Amino acid sequence: MISRRPRHPVRRLLPGQTAELCIIAPDGTPPAVIWSTNDLIEAPNWTPDGASLVFNADGRLWRIAPDGGDGPTRIATTPAEDLNNDHLLSPDGTTIYASAGDGHIQAIPATGGRATRISHDDRWHHYLHGISPDGATLAYVALHHDGDRTVTRIATMPAAGGDTTFLTDGACPVDGPEYTPDGQHILFNGEQAATRPGHAQIFRIRPDGTDLTQLTHDARVNWFPHPAPDGRTIAYLSYPEGTQGHPADHDVSLRLMAADGSDIRDLDRFNGGQGTINVASWSPDGHRLAYVRYPRAPA
Repeated sequence: MISRRPRHPVRRLLPGQTAELCIIAPDGTPPAVIWSTNDLIEAPNWTPDGASLVFNADGRLWRIAPDGGDGPTRIATTPAEDLNNDHLLSPDGTTIYASAGDGHIQAIPATGGRATRISHDDRWHHYLHGISPDGATLAYVALHHDGDRTVTRIATMPAAGGDTTFLTDGACPVDGPEYTPDGQHILFNGEQAATRPGHAQIFRIRPDGTDLTQLTHDARVNWFPHPAPDGRTIAYLSYPEGTQGHPADHDVSLRLMAADGSDIRDLDRFNGGQGTINVASWSPDGHRLAYVRYPRAPA
């Protein structure tokens, strides 16, 4: 059970709904539910040694063994206890980077400890999604409100803190930037090719903002691309046609495709969406994916 304490309102599960922390292999083997709870949990990712999964719940981070046998155990992140579902680990496994409720990125010792804010530009909210293979650079969504319009841009900054580099111009919604394992591209979802609002597809771009390439070209709404450690395949979340944003409680597919956008296939279909696979979730050996399903109570 995830312990709770008073805090600002957050999304909760519906009455009778559960959250299932799942692991699936890309070979089509049925998924394994390693932990089920009546509390909302989101966005699992793996520690680089493969020994643990890290997920968020109620603004805090938790650790659990991949077989569900040990945990969940809370990771200390004081004073940042309003973390959202955007978090990841450094390649050397020593640091967790996470986005907090104040719109800034925090650096936290992976074993738990005091959180330190590393982003400083108050004009933008920072929604973290990627880290370069050498651990030197973070990729995130920079968001701000311009009157009635919400502006989002793919951006990077040094992991040690520093100036922002923008890769996209804010002309359309974007999200989910994540580096490819060779560091040559950043994958993301965006509406650059959309002919109707919300029709996000998967793209890649160079870290210098050049060579924008569209990878998916279908009627569904595709979010959160995660490249496998060998770079050959990409997992992503696919919403029904007409979806806007990345809402919870939709009939979604966890999909796999080749790195060039070909050979698309479903790994699993379930009730999910927001929180399912927001962050990098491949095991270090590339043999498994972690994600969260949210089955509703039987009618």
